[in-house]
Amino acid sequence: MSEYTTEPRLIVETGVDRRIADIVEPVLTGMGFVLVRVRLSSQNGSTLQIMAERQDGMMNVEDCEAVSMAVSPVLDVEDPVEKAYHLEVSSPGIDRPLVRKSDFSRWQGHLVKIETSILVDNRKRFRGKIAEIGADDFTLERDQIAYGEEPTVVIPFNALSDAKLVLTDDLIRDALKADKQAKAAAANQNEENDEE
Repeated sequence: MSEYTTEPRLIVETGVDRRIADIVEPVLTGMGFVLVRVRLSSQNGSTLQIMAERQDGMMNVEDCEAVSMAVSPVLDVEDPVEKAYHLEVSSPGIDRPLVRKSDFSRWQGHLVKIETSILVDNRKRFRGKIAEIGADDFTLERDQIAYGEEPTVVIPFNALSDAKLVLTDDLIRDALKADKQAKAAAANQNEENDEE
């Protein structure tokens, strides 16, 4: 089992979303996926979105189908949602939420939008590049500095309420590069398995 699987999420759901996450996360873990987020919304009547990815950060259409087929019966039995809903399983996408410390490390240097549950440096909303990652916090280089503010701010991980990558050309380039490397690694692994 990899370190990524057992790494706790920094940002977790509340209410019915939390109950659903508690139901589906063991199923995902057993399949080699990690849960990114669960969100029940009133979109299209009622939509239950389960965002997940593989250990390597990738998620393709076949993976989404497999997750959907695995979690549907469990959700039917546990029945955490009182009304009918559409199940939507998706990848985090390029402008993904950051929910684990490893997400911050992986996307260091990229532009993020951050919301905190408490005031940090007299604010709750931040935008900037992830500069450094510590054990309990990270440093953000602000991209919009108000008068009297320092160019960097240290944000404790336990203060996070939301964190998301901002779509930029650099992010797209790095995400495509990571996807290409993951596909090459998977192809090499398949070749090694075939030779055995």
